[in-house]
Amino acid sequence: MKYILRKANEFMTGKAAAVKTAVSNNKGEGYIDTAVKILIAVVLGALLLAGLYLLFGDVVMPTLNERIREMFNYAG
Repeated sequence: MKYILRKANEFMTGKAAAVKTAVSNNKGEGYIDTAVKILIAVVLGALLLAGLYLLFGDVVMPTLNERIREMFNYAG
């Protein structure tokens, strides 16, 4: 009977150590962090690109077109 109890105790101790090792392991935690960083970079890049499109469409291009017309205006 003592043999069976000792084996059960060793088995449970081994399983407890394995569970403790698995819970304290943070080996795969970097994947989520990397995915969040990439997602933030994509969103910020899209916002920056949209801002540049608005700036070039409303401010830069009309002024540039006007200056080019003035530069090649041979009539006056």
